[in-house]
Amino acid sequence: MNPDMILIRFGEFTVKGKNRGVFDKRIAEQVKQALRAYPRIAMTRAFGRIYIELNGERYEEIAAKLASVFGIASFSPVRRTANELEAIRAAALDVMRALPKQPGTFKVSVRRVDKGFPHDSQEMNHLVGGHVLRELPGLAVNVREPEVELKIEIQPEGSYVYSSVVPGPGGYPYGTNGKAMLLLSGGIDSPVAGYLAMRQGLELEAVHFHSYPFTSEQAKEKVIELVRRLSGYTGGAIKLHLVSFTDIQTAIAQCNHSSLIITLMRRSMLRIAERLAGQREALGIVTGDSLGQVASQTLSSMNVIGRTTELPLLRPLITMDKNEIIRIARQIGTFETSILPYEDCCTLFVPKNPTTNPNLSVVEKAEAGIPNLEEMIRQAAAAVETMTIAPDMKSATETAGEDDWF
Repeated sequence: MNPDMILIRFGEFTVKGKNRGVFDKRIAEQVKQALRAYPRIAMTRAFGRIYIELNGERYEEIAAKLASVFGIASFSPVRRTANELEAIRAAALDVMRALPKQPGTFKVSVRRVDKGFPHDSQEMNHLVGGHVLRELPGLAVNVREPEVELKIEIQPEGSYVYSSVVPGPGGYPYGTNGKAMLLLSGGIDSPVAGYLAMRQGLELEAVHFHSYPFTSEQAKEKVIELVRRLSGYTGGAIKLHLVSFTDIQTAIAQCNHSSLIITLMRRSMLRIAERLAGQREALGIVTGDSLGQVASQTLSSMNVIGRTTELPLLRPLITMDKNEIIRIARQIGTFETSILPYEDCCTLFVPKNPTTNPNLSVVEKAEAGIPNLEEMIRQAAAAVETMTIAPDMKSATETAGEDDWF
């Protein structure tokens, strides 16, 4: 069967009460943006739903685009027909015959929204089911565990017949729950954290710290590719802020507190990210922390590191194990890029025995002993290089001076 339409169902944001209209409008914009390359389609909004008329466009291509639009709970390829019994029967038979494999059992589930239709839902279950059984010998009804559930919705404007429900990514439409800065390394975890944060409706801008010449150009290209893949879920583009961390990292490495190097680095990174968040009107910072995974991600370490910022620290991976994180990384297409062997600054100057239980007063005293640390942090935030990364482009680069930020 070549479907006439796609029925899109919304996700958990449908319970948002007074904000419902904002969310509905935003997801419609996201769907329209995702399908902008298909000029023949027509989109109609209804309560809690969107209908896409394909008008000859390929269903498989449209479905692939919809699978990355946050806020979609599920969608179905549907056959639309007139609100007439024989037309509905014919469409139902077409849907069943078009299945890739003929089932042994099925059931019919009719939902009659148009109360002017002469047959109620239970009658239609029998009238359609009986017709299908007569036309497809060997098929049986199983109302409890059918191999196929043939669904029919009788709406005022027409009837929709379908048997497939494709899961969507769920969550909230991108950008409907505020804006945050994503601390993006070149590893596996932080891109997954970014994906999960976006799925909850957060608009993201990414911040990556590099230590050129200690880190290579390939490491930079690796991060650009990760952002490009994440941008495919936004309907637009993501800004990537590249921060030179060389001077700060070198100063920290020379402070004679080798066990605190990672703690001191991450506190400085958060200070820079907080400055950038203020300049970009972001209200939170997203990290890829997973509890207990490395020395800087013990509860004690996260407490001391997090004390350096007043912004909310959002940690989508906090209770996930590594296998679960890797599964999502593979699903969203970032895993193979993340494991490329190009070092980022987080892998440099790593001490042999990093502390897992840092003391806040000791850490603050160590920071006070690093010459010009606050000035270096200010300069690093002011000299950031900003790139705009979209799914269909590599990047558009601009170097932002201090006047561009304030």
